[in-house]
Amino acid sequence: MTTLDSRPVATEVKDNYLTFTRGLLSWIFTLDHKRIGVMYLFAVLGSFFVGGVMALLVRTKLLFPGKVEWMTADEYNKAFTLHGAIMVFLVIVPSIPAALGNFILPIMLGAKDVAFPRLNLFSFYLWVVGAICAVYSLMAGGFDTGWTFYTPYSTQYGAGGTIPVLVGVFILGFSSIFTGVNFIVTIHKLRPPGMTWFRMPLFLWALYATAIIQILATPVLGITVALLVIERAFNIGIFDPSMGGDPVLFQHFFWFYSHPAVYIMILPGMGIISELIAVHSHRHIFGYRFIAFSSVAIAIFSFLVWGHHMFTSGQSPLMNVLFSAITFSVAIPSAVKVFNWLATLYKGSIAFNTPMLYALSFMFLFTIGGLTGIPLAVLSTDIHLHDTYFVVAHFHYVMMGSALIAMIGGLHHWWPKMFGVMYNEFWGRIACALVFIGFNMTFFTQFMLGSQGMPRRYYMYQPEFQMYHHISTGGSYIMALGFLITAIYLIHSLFAGKKAPANPWGGASLEWQCTSPPPHDNFSTTPRVGDCYDFSSVRWDEKQQGYVIDTEAHVAAASSGKGH
Repeated sequence: MTTLDSRPVATEVKDNYLTFTRGLLSWIFTLDHKRIGVMYLFAVLGSFFVGGVMALLVRTKLLFPGKVEWMTADEYNKAFTLHGAIMVFLVIVPSIPAALGNFILPIMLGAKDVAFPRLNLFSFYLWVVGAICAVYSLMAGGFDTGWTFYTPYSTQYGAGGTIPVLVGVFILGFSSIFTGVNFIVTIHKLRPPGMTWFRMPLFLWALYATAIIQILATPVLGITVALLVIERAFNIGIFDPSMGGDPVLFQHFFWFYSHPAVYIMILPGMGIISELIAVHSHRHIFGYRFIAFSSVAIAIFSFLVWGHHMFTSGQSPLMNVLFSAITFSVAIPSAVKVFNWLATLYKGSIAFNTPMLYALSFMFLFTIGGLTGIPLAVLSTDIHLHDTYFVVAHFHYVMMGSALIAMIGGLHHWWPKMFGVMYNEFWGRIACALVFIGFNMTFFTQFMLGSQGMPRRYYMYQPEFQMYHHISTGGSYIMALGFLITAIYLIHSLFAGKKAPANPWGGASLEWQCTSPPPHDNFSTTPRVGDCYDFSSVRWDEKQQGYVIDTEAHVAAASSGKGH
């Protein structure tokens, strides 16, 4: 509806969450989960840019070691430490839950907001404060302990750079815990009538399992870094062996959090892939309950396997055997997901658009990441591969090749919903191909480096490793080009993108039943809950140039238990 001079009337402007209120303060003090999700998104993407630049500096240095001394050994250590700390604590851990989860979760539930909107905003500003502490550590001289802050490195390196970043990680932990609490309460208390546990989208199951890990595991990290700060500030022997402390105790504490943290990163990504595979193959998800329960199983197993990071640390042979056996068990719920995704694709009407290409990339990369974890879980082979580039490659296939690729796929999937515009599909496919090719060039060669004995984190290396480093660095440049193209066409879409319909992909979950971008209150009335994977009730609307849901058929399909 427009006035005679074609300007939108106020009611239409206020119906859009982006324009409901205007001005910087309206964003700074907003309680709208969608605006908070958008602020998280751009803060995380900004951190991703900084962490990526640090990675390119490291790879460039390794291109010709010792030939051009533009980076000293200390600067190299600081660069890879900063890369790891930023990518883990500021990017991958909060990326999907805090950004996409904050935006999508309440709309998927048909709710107006999360259970605790003020706590949600407070969580965001805790994240900002934690990030500022990390930036301050750079100005105070930086830190080169590695992103794990292992003792004795972190107990001997200059306190001016180490303590601020440890305080920052401590604060970031509270942000993660509060977000997890908010999501659990929201899913328990704000589900609409008719949305039972087994009518929830699988993305919500993944966020729920992730929130459990955030609440139970993150306090251990907080206690650990707090003890480390106390040790540095007051010279109390806790982890420093020179003062009677135990550095292996730090490893137990750190990995008791950090291995569950792997699943804080990967579980939400798996939830996104479940949505992408179903929606873009236009087929009911296969094995819904198995995928849902596998998310909870992964959350449980994640607390039982931290010791496989410490096979060479001197723990007892019996503990090594037990941790090795339990580590293999994690493969079962992960494989359940992969095989159910493949079964969903079988005979589906697959649209090879950008979100689906990222979903297929995820499946390929995650499978490599999972299979290469087997040699690291076997005691005899881990002794050889421990602390080599094989571990670096495995870690990046699971963390970046899986969690981050899923996040980018989810961003493309929900971008039209978030901002009401469509991006350039041609350039989306090109960028995805560049990222996929560049990623495999960068990290697959590192499996070969590690199997031949190249240690990770080294500033120099023997000539026989140079060819692999050349390929790896070349791949990193190709991958960076893919991400640059992605940033360009997404930003361009905000200013010149075609207006997005409410349901551009033909999804059947509740977020596709509101306008794009969503109204301030998401829904004027509580939406009717149907089968979120029943695509037979979704049809193309010629007038709107998008998909619409036949609500009666949708609810009837859910009532009949179709597909469950």
